[in-house]
Amino acid sequence: MTTPRADASGPPAATREPYRLAVVGGGPRATYALERLSATIDRLGEGHRLEVDLYERTGAFGAGRAHGPDQARTSYLNRIGAQVGFAADETVTGAGPLRPPAERPTLHEWCRRRFEETGDPDLDLGPEDWPRRYVHGLALRDMFDSYAADLRRHPGAELRLHRAEVVDIAPAAGDRLEVVTADGARRTADEVLLLTGHSYHDPRRSAGSPGAPPAAEGRTRHVPHPYPLETELDAESCGPDAVVGCAGMGLTAIDTILHLTEGRGGSFHPDGSGLAYRPSGREPAAVVAFSGSGLFTFARPDNHKPADGAGDHPGTFLTREAVDRLRAHVGRPAGADGTGRLQLDFDRDLLPLIVLEMAHLHYVTLFGPAAALLLTQRAIPGYLAFVTGTPADGPAGLLAPLERAVEEIADVLEGVLRGKCALFTAQAAVSWPVRDVLLHWTRTVYGPTAEAGVRRCVDRSLPPGSVTDPLDSAWGLETWLHGNRFDWHRAVSPVPPAASPEEYRASVAAFMARDLLWARQGNLRNPHKAAADGVWRDLRQVIAYAVDHAGLTAASQRRFLGTYVRHHNRLANGAAAEIMAKMAALVDCGLLDVGAGPGARLRLDAATGRTVVEGPHTGLSRPVDVLVEARMHGFDPRLDVLPLYRNLLGRGLVRLWRNESADGEVFRPGGLDLTPEFHPVGADGTPDPRFTVLGVPAEGARSFLLSALRPNADHYVMRDTLVWLDAFWPRAVAAREDVRAG
Repeated sequence: MTTPRADASGPPAATREPYRLAVVGGGPRATYALERLSATIDRLGEGHRLEVDLYERTGAFGAGRAHGPDQARTSYLNRIGAQVGFAADETVTGAGPLRPPAERPTLHEWCRRRFEETGDPDLDLGPEDWPRRYVHGLALRDMFDSYAADLRRHPGAELRLHRAEVVDIAPAAGDRLEVVTADGARRTADEVLLLTGHSYHDPRRSAGSPGAPPAAEGRTRHVPHPYPLETELDAESCGPDAVVGCAGMGLTAIDTILHLTEGRGGSFHPDGSGLAYRPSGREPAAVVAFSGSGLFTFARPDNHKPADGAGDHPGTFLTREAVDRLRAHVGRPAGADGTGRLQLDFDRDLLPLIVLEMAHLHYVTLFGPAAALLLTQRAIPGYLAFVTGTPADGPAGLLAPLERAVEEIADVLEGVLRGKCALFTAQAAVSWPVRDVLLHWTRTVYGPTAEAGVRRCVDRSLPPGSVTDPLDSAWGLETWLHGNRFDWHRAVSPVPPAASPEEYRASVAAFMARDLLWARQGNLRNPHKAAADGVWRDLRQVIAYAVDHAGLTAASQRRFLGTYVRHHNRLANGAAAEIMAKMAALVDCGLLDVGAGPGARLRLDAATGRTVVEGPHTGLSRPVDVLVEARMHGFDPRLDVLPLYRNLLGRGLVRLWRNESADGEVFRPGGLDLTPEFHPVGADGTPDPRFTVLGVPAEGARSFLLSALRPNADHYVMRDTLVWLDAFWPRAVAAREDVRAG
């Protein structure tokens, strides 16, 4: 902080031994931790000393590899600039002291300042724009540097940055720890904060394990991790003579594909309502993208909600209270080593609530708030019975009363629209405001101009169908009043099976075009996008509340991670519409081949020695010269390509978290066993307060651990940081007092 300190220019006033903190990992979480550490450094007290050694193996301090400023310019952040922050704010309870607002900008505000200074067009962003990922890296580095300088102003604090990979941490004399780096250096620490972020699996260790990534064989080159894109996917090995297989169709795959096309000099140009791709000639011959679903993530809708979360969907049926009631009435005991918390089954107990919440929000968005009361009242009896233990026979059982209400609404509106029933007559037969619902439906499907025309007709007692009949929906919605129905299975599998690669490619292209129209309508107006965004993003923490810390049986958690997290990623964690328009253009021009369809598999062609991508349903069979594992791996120290956690596991300093059910089934997702204070539990079952682990290694007991801090939202990333900090300061001061007393 820039607040003055009285002795900032003088030498340290005491000779006490310093408290030594080692921070392993210098990415975004290190930036947030350094922000809080520097903002609260006066808690160190006069005469005390603090030494911080911060290790980042890539040297990209503040950003780390994933967000590094030197990465490919074709990769984008999948969050708008106004929803990315770097510091604690007033919404985070107990976070003070806070920096002045000018010292804690959002990413959007940071970009505006730098654009005014530099004129760089990549920084000319509005609050709802999607920044390039390297821009986030520039901002992270800048904020990290300012926090580092702030910490160093304190006479008792020292910060040393090490471009080095920590490969091991061993017990040392005096109840300390010894941090070992790949270059052989050893430094002691009183405690270690592990902020290591994402890594990837070593293909030699993961081969043959359940869910292992596909590996290339024979003459096909295997790229187990595509980052950094410039070196792993170089022009020589992925040039015009090569067919590149892309295993994965999520955000990492999109980075990969854009690097191999736009990053090679190709360009996108407006073409009617979409984009057309103009090749440079330096791209691969083709990129064959495939995954279990055969689909890319869906386009993120234009955000029409306030950036501070004030407009997020609060939940009508999917709430913490509903989860608690379900657990009390239908929960099952955990195993002997469990938390004692009753466990749920995701498919049986939670999915019906999620689908009901999505359907309700879908129809409220379609017909408007004037229809909300009717829709809610119809769903309430079945919902109350369900959360108190009455089986619903799957999601369809809870949806049936809601669907009947939608049929009634559509029948009444259809009669008015067609002139079969006067508005006042229709209104006399129902309790909900027919005029308001009809106007909202018209605006949703056709837009404000059509809404104005329908309003004039109904106010003059004229059949309004004459306004809407000649029109199509600019948003790709169905124009029949009984259309636009919510369907869970169609929501997660919107492309029908196909008997040939050509048929499947055409179906994918048609869906992507429609999905882009839905996304452009936004997350408050389009029923499909409102339902996905409002439930799988806004209520994500409610889902986590139900799932985390062995909230599901072992078998159900395995299925949740293998199936429903992927549904979440496609429905609500995809790329911006602008990026998905580029993917659609690449499919249209034939350079990007999605013809493998769902369930694609690999085989070795013995005659050619090349790996072949096969589509079991579509019949695609396409050899590839390079196979890129273009998806993020879940944390698992047993499989990690880096040795640190493997060595900690071998030393018994950490152990894997396990979910045990009463039936004896045990599931170890890969994450570490941590206390509520994020201290790892060792092999002997004892927590070690010398270690604190935040972020990705906690993936096991917890879900949805994203790294970017969201401002003005009491974000869990900052709350987790404060759990560490609030315990750190008493330890740091007490430890030095103990030394003095001894």
